[in-house]
Amino acid sequence: MTESHQHVPDEQHDHDHGHDHGQKHKHDHAHGLSGHSHAPVSFGRAFAIGIALNTAFVLIEAGYGFFANSVALLSDAGHNLSDVLSLIVAWIAAILAARPPKGRYTYGLRSSSILAALFNAVFLLVAIGALSWEAIYRLIAGGEHVAGRTVIVVAAVGILVNGITAWLFSSGAKDDLNIRGAYLHMLADALVSVGVVVTGFVILYTGWNWLDPVASLAINSVIVIGTWSLLRDSLHLSLNAAPRTIEPDAVRAYLGAQAGVANIHDLHIWAMSTTETAMTAHLRMPGGHPGDAFLMHIAHDLKEKFRIDHPTLQIETSADTVCALEPDHVV
Repeated sequence: MTESHQHVPDEQHDHDHGHDHGQKHKHDHAHGLSGHSHAPVSFGRAFAIGIALNTAFVLIEAGYGFFANSVALLSDAGHNLSDVLSLIVAWIAAILAARPPKGRYTYGLRSSSILAALFNAVFLLVAIGALSWEAIYRLIAGGEHVAGRTVIVVAAVGILVNGITAWLFSSGAKDDLNIRGAYLHMLADALVSVGVVVTGFVILYTGWNWLDPVASLAINSVIVIGTWSLLRDSLHLSLNAAPRTIEPDAVRAYLGAQAGVANIHDLHIWAMSTTETAMTAHLRMPGGHPGDAFLMHIAHDLKEKFRIDHPTLQIETSADTVCALEPDHVV
């Protein structure tokens, strides 16, 4: 029996091709029928607008932060600067992820979006640590005079800038961890700016200058909490963990419930990028190879039920086959 690879047609590709490689098993590669989940091309414009708006705002906020002697404004400006860099990294990753496979990069550079999300999370936490240190220093020193009106005006502009930028990325935040990182940063900034405005009013009418570093620490805490999930998810994906939206046991149960499947082993699920998921599994089907219709059905269901874009199924038709990859401890 020869080994053959059968590619199921999807919406963008409609072709069949086979290769003869060896003996014993049939190995079938089934692509999802609904296409791939790439971030829309329009996000390039969103990145450009977001970077331009936030760069201008960083310069304005940092300048007025020094003028107003506000560590809260400087903290927010530093965070916005990290967001500009994050947007740049995320944009570069989105461009690289769209490149076709070439040479040794058989998946292309799709995983660059995962690395970008991880970088942005780590970079943001480091920046927040430095800003928190400055806020603690000022709090211990007893606080310094803060120009409340300046803080209010500049932070109000920040609400507008960050709110617009967050809106630009809102439509892709659910499906793409890379876009989600940009969206969460901008949304957090908008909410933080609201807090800075409130702080400015309180300082203006009470003279409690110590409230400025306290507000900075509170702002940083909110950002850390919001960033933690991004760090966790991007770290997991960089270690080839299954995306948090996919439960491997549920996938195993689904495959095991299919007619003719007697055993499932060597099941692996991992993210190729922040928008695409791959899966491999061995199915023992003693009743014989089920044919292309079975593979197309499985590919469709894996796409619709679990959002798995690139499933590869190896069919083992002999009950006497001893697969070296069957034991759970073997990877």
